[in-house]
This record gives sequence, C-alpha cells and structure tokens, in this order.
Amino acid sequence: MSKSNQQSSRGECVKVVVRCRPQNRAETAASLRSIVSVVTSLKQIDVEDPRIPSGADRKTFSFDSVYDVESSQHQVYHGSVSDVVASVLHGYNGTIFAYGQTGTGKTYTMEGGVDEASKGIIPQSFAQIYTHIEEQSHEVQFLVRVSFLEVYNEEVRDLLSKDSKRALEVREHRSTGVYIKGLTAIIVKSAKELEKVLEVGKKNRSIGATLMNQDSSRSHSIFTITVEMLEGVTKESSGHTRVGKLNLVDLAGSERQSRTQASGERLKEATRINMALSALGNVISALVDNRTGHIPYRDSKLTRLLQDSLGGNTKTVMIANIGPAETDYEETMSTLRYANRAKNIRNLPRINEDPKARVPQSNIRNNAAFCSRVSG
Repeated sequence: MSKSNQQSSRGECVKVVVRCRPQNRAETAASLRSIVSVVTSLKQIDVEDPRIPSGADRKTFSFDSVYDVESSQHQVYHGSVSDVVASVLHGYNGTIFAYGQTGTGKTYTMEGGVDEASKGIIPQSFAQIYTHIEEQSHEVQFLVRVSFLEVYNEEVRDLLSKDSKRALEVREHRSTGVYIKGLTAIIVKSAKELEKVLEVGKKNRSIGATLMNQDSSRSHSIFTITVEMLEGVTKESSGHTRVGKLNLVDLAGSERQSRTQASGERLKEATRINMALSALGNVISALVDNRTGHIPYRDSKLTRLLQDSLGGNTKTVMIANIGPAETDYEETMSTLRYANRAKNIRNLPRINEDPKARVPQSNIRNNAAFCSRVSG
C-alpha cells in the first residue's frame, strides 16, 4: 500500500484551534490578572494557576493553531477554516464548531459584527463559496441550499419555519445517516441571500441574559450549506455529480450555576446545555479510547446531529474559545482539556459523488418566496 493510501485509510485528525478573547470591561474595571499566555509561534497556550504564586504551576497545551487577543477575524478564518470550506466545494463534508464557556466569544467568532473587518466565520464562508462559484460557473453547474436549526432544551427546532418553536424528529437512514424530518431547505443564489437567511433564523434563536453574558445563546445552532455540483454534461453524458455539505455550529456555552446565579427557566436551560456538552465530551472520550467499542452518540440530540462530524465522513475544525481572566481559571482549564482530547479524533472524509438521496422537493423553497414571506 502506498503512503498516501495508508494515510487515507487511517483518516485525518480533527483540527483543533484555540482563541483567547481580550479582557472585557468588567474584568478590566476589577483589575483582574490575565493568566493566559498565547505563544503563536509554538502554537501553544500557557495557563497559570492564580491560587499558586506566579509561575510556580504553569500548564502548557499545544494545538494546531492558537490565536491571541490581537488576532483578527480574517486571520482566524484564513488560518484555520478556509481550507475546509474549499474542500466542501470539491465534494467533501465539513464542520466548523465553536466551543467554550459562556461569554468567551463563540458567537463573535462564528458570526462577528456588521463591518467588513469584524465579519466572522459564517459570513466569510459565504463570500468564499460564491467567489468560487462565480469563477467555476462556466464549467460547473451549482445548486446551493441552506437550512438552520437549533437544539433548545433537547428539542430540535427549525429556525426558518413559520412555526420555529415546533419540535422536529431526529431520524436515521441506513445509507444517508441522521436527518431531521420536515426541516426546511432554501435555495439561495448569492452570498447576500445567505446573509438574509442567516438574519431571519437568528431572530428566531433562543437567547437570554445571565450574569456572565447579557446575550447568552441558550441553544446550540447548526447552519448547514449544501452545495451540489454538476459537471461534464454533454450530448452523450448526463454529467458527474458531487455534493459538499458545510455545517457551521455555534454551541451554547458551558456554565456554572454558582457564577451565573441562574434560576427558573434559565437554570433549566443551563442544565440541558451542560448535559448536551457533557454528552459531547463523552463521545470525544470514547472516540479517542481504543478500548471503547460503543460510541454514545444517542445520549443527546446534539451528539446525534454531530455524529458524522466526529469520527465520520467529515473534515472537522473545533475552535475552543477561552477567557484570560484569573476568575475564569477553572472554565479555561476545562475547555483546554476538552479540546486537547478532541484533537485525537480521527475522521475518514471522502468525496460525496453521485448521491443516491436528495432533499425532497416538497421541502425545498426558493429564497425569493421565503424572503417575501418573512418580511411581509
């Protein structure tokens, strides 16, 4: 067997990167010490234990890439994400997901702000996809469709549906894998239309205020872009089809009740969030433990939906987000240990050619009609 074939049979590891946000106003006002050092040249994160004299107990972690407080959205995207998006445009599946405690900048990393410099991974991926399509459209025919869902209190909800609070069923097909019955898929024709769909879905997403974050995501969201490519159509041939799928995942933040002072509905949400993240951690641990035969994907809706992204047919990037303040020491260490395990997961990505199954036409809607409905 050739070296390239050996590498293919072994698959490739999940790519894990870490991003440290700047101190926020409250941390600066409280004169909190920064305990995180980001050594970009060594792709290394150093963390001091604030309970021990400075420098006496420093923990060091190494990752595929690390980003400090000065790192731009552009650097994060082109350094760690653009290659995966490019592979989707050649027929692979790709997943990008942000993980970390509440208030560490996951949603900013994924979505960003309104100006060009602050745009996050999701809008930057839109631009990359349609730049590629424009360059290749004379040789290849493209069909792009999108769906947007959230997992809230262990219910899967369609954020693009008229009834976005209705729970949908998670099902599994023997050949095509896990899918959501009745999930809306919308055809889009430009990056602007993708942005429009994203904004509509975000308005339906569950958020709420906690002591750690005024606009805390109370659900896990998955924005999926499916790109079908048809090439080689001639009088003699019907052509060759490839399908790439990009999952853009913004996980709700882990949190301790003692810090957020959550109660009532917020406490219930936090409990469900932490249970799903714990299930995700158990899946990661099982995947990297060669002695484990059973992978507990079915322990939560989140792990079922991410099943193919962890140990399956997908190129996956995990972006672990951390805070630098001494008060975040326990959460930062937990996130880094979690991420450190994830980098040992091996996936077996392959090009999706001539798929047997397509989204039912009854579930696909044209974006013009969709935008007319939501703005009316």
